[in-house]
Amino acid sequence: DIENDGIVGYKDLGDTEFWITGHMPGFPLMPGVIMCECVAQLAGFYARKYDVLGGDYLGFGGMNDVKFRFPVFPGDRLVLMVQLTKVRPKRRAEFSFQGFVGERMVFSGTMIGVPIHRDQKLD
Repeated sequence: DIENDGIVGYKDLGDTEFWITGHMPGFPLMPGVIMCECVAQLAGFYARKYDVLGGDYLGFGGMNDVKFRFPVFPGDRLVLMVQLTKVRPKRRAEFSFQGFVGERMVFSGTMIGVPIHRDQKLD
């Protein structure tokens, strides 16, 4: 949705995900850090597709106000919604996000994206 600077994606959770056996033995649920990575990748896709900041990639600059409201289990479809809320050209972009399973919001928060260039090096 270019008019509202938003994007929606989803992740179908199978029972062969790499985290099934290790995150909470005997009680498989999707780790919050993986949910955060999913929205970061969705925001990165949007930022690159519409050249929000320039650079070769959108780097993960941080998250705020993240709330996990309900677990996500194998067999669930996690629907992710990300909206661009603020841009500082060539410096950073801010996004709000929400994740749903069915009609239930399972997590939400805000995140910061920063441009990364392939030839960028630290001195």
